[in-house]
Amino acid sequence: MSINHELISKLIGGNMVRIGPGLIIAVLCLSMSMAARPALGQDKPLKKIYWGVSTLSPTLWIPWIAKEAKIFEKNGLDVEPVLLRGSGQTSQAMLSGSLFAASVALPQVMLAVLNGADLVNVAHGIAVQGSRLMVKPEIRKVDDLKGKKIGISSLGSAGDLLFGYVLRKYGIDTSRDVYWLAVGNTSERLQALFNGSVDAADLSYPADAQAERKGFRPLLDAKKEIVYPTASVVTRRKTIREERDTVARYVRSFVEGIAFLKQNKEASKQVLSKYLRTHDPEYLEGAYVIHRQDFISAPYPITKGLDAIYDIVAHRRADIRGHKAEEFVDTSFVAELDKSGFIKKLYEGR
Repeated sequence: MSINHELISKLIGGNMVRIGPGLIIAVLCLSMSMAARPALGQDKPLKKIYWGVSTLSPTLWIPWIAKEAKIFEKNGLDVEPVLLRGSGQTSQAMLSGSLFAASVALPQVMLAVLNGADLVNVAHGIAVQGSRLMVKPEIRKVDDLKGKKIGISSLGSAGDLLFGYVLRKYGIDTSRDVYWLAVGNTSERLQALFNGSVDAADLSYPADAQAERKGFRPLLDAKKEIVYPTASVVTRRKTIREERDTVARYVRSFVEGIAFLKQNKEASKQVLSKYLRTHDPEYLEGAYVIHRQDFISAPYPITKGLDAIYDIVAHRRADIRGHKAEEFVDTSFVAELDKSGFIKKLYEGR
């Protein structure tokens, strides 16, 4: 698989490196990358893996925390985050073998599996998508979007699928009434809204709050419209067969990272500040309040209440109706941590 580097999201402080056949990816270098060396008390070198990032937002907070707080290192991993545009491109990179794991939207996982891929969801950190469709002030109702341009990260991305479903629910023909523009990551979508390149944009906190400060208004709030699991950990079934222990250590780190966020407010805010390149105390505090509540302590892959997800996927693949949600997940990693009492111990005395 090959991805044109011109399509790769622009990063502040990023470098371009080749991590797979024909694949050039922007590596997040916002923190000092640990060399693959033994951690304290370890005999073996750290296992180097690449983790896919499809957006720069607080929903990706946990792996950043696990990296900065050296939780990954404690569990024998050297995790390098890499940024691509949208869940579609991220899943392609994973299938090529260039990524070990990533956060991929559930509809994208389902579509990929229906097309023969072996992607599988092993954890869901949040049960809802914290995105809002921010629009120009003159757009007062959904019908006002007709003929307008909507900025998303990429075609087939979470924002495309999610808000496409919501707009259809309100009677919009998403293939004729509106124009979908693949703009890029969160900051690029925000800038496109500011400079008038788009009339509406799929934005999550704090970008949606920044837009609101500038006079743009929220037309639709995904949290109020749909159960849409996010902050996921997705890998390949092949990876689980061949490197189950590494997947288990990654999920363990993810679970520990959630506990760290819930119990360490200031340190968690410092991590987010570093990766989002913002020192605005209001944004950081707001993000913490929202996500401390949203993140699930025992992040089992979600398989209930997914009627809307099935509707989204059925719009492209009607045969999804013949498949159970359990076919797209592996709950064993979180279940092992939960049943052993590991997760409970993380919160004892807190």
